[in-house]
Amino acid sequence: MRRKESVMTSPGTPFRIESYKHDQLFHRSWDKTLMLHLSDAVLIGGNDNVRVTESDGREWRTREPAICTFGRGQWFNTIAMIRTDGIYYYCNIGSPFSLRNDVVTYIDYDLDVKVYPDMSYTILDKEEFALHSRRMQYPQEVIDMVYKGVQEVVTWIQERRGPFHPGFVDRWYERYLHLRNP
Repeated sequence: MRRKESVMTSPGTPFRIESYKHDQLFHRSWDKTLMLHLSDAVLIGGNDNVRVTESDGREWRTREPAICTFGRGQWFNTIAMIRTDGIYYYCNIGSPFSLRNDVVTYIDYDLDVKVYPDMSYTILDKEEFALHSRRMQYPQEVIDMVYKGVQEVVTWIQERRGPFHPGFVDRWYERYLHLRNP
């Protein structure tokens, strides 16, 4: 039986993002993101100067506004960071997200794709993925989905789909500014 997800009733509702590792241990959290859009297909949020807490207890604050995108059933999520020299993306390869009690959770599967303003990209943390997949005994199905998630991100970058589409981040950032400062 599928658990009922909580419903954030209106744009501007704050939610928390929490990532975990395959062994269910806490990895990282972002304290406050504003919901900009929620549908059967996608959750889009925005934040700026948000407190991030690491698994070792360290805390830090983000330095720039960001638009976060979580697609239903996707094995990745994106953080588009708006900087003075352009939009940079950090794509976390992880399990599909779940939303309960205004908390978005997912399992972080180590690999990340960093995308630069010119849409070139780098795949990060391959060694960490290899180490954790052995140490935590990732099932082959998970490994396959992780690689599929990486390939989907690369395809979306190349095709300028979703958050990589020209104007996507700018439009949602304008919405974020409106909701943050009504």
